Amino acid sequence: MEEMLKLVGNFGFPIADSTYLLVRIEGKLNELSTSITELAKAVAVLKAWESNNE
Repeated sequence: MEEMLKLVGNFGFPIADSTYLLVRIEGKLNELSTSITELAKAVAVLKAWESNNE
């Protein structure tokens, strides 16, 4: 039992810290994905406009 408590004490903080960071990064990744999608659409519009004006 004492050995199990030592394991939880040693690994509890890294697990909690990793979980916290993953939750924070998830929101930023969603925002980044949305931005990349919008950028791809803008590039497509610019390419279409450029090809029409040549």
